[in-house]
Amino acid sequence: MPPAASPADPDPTSAPRPEASQGSRVLRRLRRNPLALVSFAVLAVAIVVAVLAPWIAPYAPEQTDFANTLAPPGTAGHVLGTDDLGRDVLSRIILGSRASLEVAALAVFTALVIGVPLGLVAGYFRAADAVISRLTDLLLAFPFLILAVGFAAIRGASLGNAAVAIGIAQIPGVIRVVRSDALRLKGLDFVAAAVVDGASDLWVLRRHILPNATSVVLVQATVAIPAAILGEAVLSFLGLGIQPPSPSLGTMLANAQQFAARAPWAAVLPGVAIMVLALAFNVFGDSLRDALDPKASRR
Repeated sequence: MPPAASPADPDPTSAPRPEASQGSRVLRRLRRNPLALVSFAVLAVAIVVAVLAPWIAPYAPEQTDFANTLAPPGTAGHVLGTDDLGRDVLSRIILGSRASLEVAALAVFTALVIGVPLGLVAGYFRAADAVISRLTDLLLAFPFLILAVGFAAIRGASLGNAAVAIGIAQIPGVIRVVRSDALRLKGLDFVAAAVVDGASDLWVLRRHILPNATSVVLVQATVAIPAAILGEAVLSFLGLGIQPPSPSLGTMLANAQQFAARAPWAAVLPGVAIMVLALAFNVFGDSLRDALDPKASRR
């Protein structure tokens, strides 16, 4: 009588599943990284402030006070001063940061929804790769901001159009990163075993390639968000993004250039807000990439 198969015998067609402790290992590495903790704290505060912006802003962003135009920081009732129309700078930064994060989130979502499937297809199917990669190389030949400005100019100026324009401009980068990881995963034994066992291409992509590329997609998203924040600021500065009187960090910079010599805080403070948001996302993205890297514990 042949011996019964041991339940412990591995199924050669099964993709390697992350161990149950992988999440705890990633969190432990992040907790041991001071830069990760600081950047996460900054982002947590920024997101909470953005969500609660309508309730915590001292004034309505469009509210004017012509008796206090260009008031410096520290003025009674205006902690960060006012602009040329007497609008509270702190309130406009709070609401402007909310708008920037909304645009960034929508842009990255657009880039991932389109870029991830195309990257998987390009990495798995050689014929499709020839077409998708050539189109990707063509788009990557243009700077990110040039693409975003071009798409925004075609679609018109608004928050939604700015988000779509930035997202479309980020699609080539997402495709390239996901394609590279899909090519790596395609050559692994568990994928070859699944193909030999008769699994369909769609099944392999859905059950093996995509789950194991999740960490790459997550890191790419954290890297794409600061680029989207900067892209929104540039589009709004050029008049192709969020339109006045709605607050935006980019429109605040554009408006402040008219009186920057007399009231530098009106330009410096929105610029600092953009820098802090972008830097925090970049630092946390780098920290997350190191934490997800299996070799991080040996570095």
